[in-house]
Amino acid sequence: MTTENIKTNYAYIDGQNLHSGVSALGWKIDHKKFREFLTSKFKVTKAYYFVGFMEEHQDLYNALQEAGFILVFKPLVRYEDGTIKGNVDADMVLQCMIDVERYAKAVLVTGDGDFAGLIRHLASVNKLETVLIPNRSNYSSLFDRFEGFDKFGVYMSDHRNALSYRDTRKRFNRRPPSKPKDQAPS
Repeated sequence: MTTENIKTNYAYIDGQNLHSGVSALGWKIDHKKFREFLTSKFKVTKAYYFVGFMEEHQDLYNALQEAGFILVFKPLVRYEDGTIKGNVDADMVLQCMIDVERYAKAVLVTGDGDFAGLIRHLASVNKLETVLIPNRSNYSSLFDRFEGFDKFGVYMSDHRNALSYRDTRKRFNRRPPSKPKDQAPS
């Protein structure tokens, strides 16, 4: 298969960076809307979501799969101080390079500077569509050192209204009206 015949793009999502980036800005991403956004705006037909596996987040994983993401789990390392690390960077780069002949262009979702080399390489071989940066105020300065990055970088906060989760359940914060007290006969 030659690259001229390929008309679709693939997305590679750094799940932890996405979650922490938008959470720091005070909003929650609607994964279904996000998957639809990737399809409509960037012609993404396959979207890999890289994340450390935590059993207690099974509902999230189910929702991501229902939204159309392909989950790639990384085992977590738990440190004595309570911190948890699930480094997905190498797996994400590897998958992106394994697939390089299968997609027209890649969409990377991250603000992590560990991907700067991959970004430069994909751009140099005309395989980079865009880099979606979860948090405009907290991404790697290594991206800015890449000449021409401004034509690839897109900030997710610019699309917050289209991508944020909104709880549509009705909320009743008021007390129900009290019943009138029975009046004693006069």
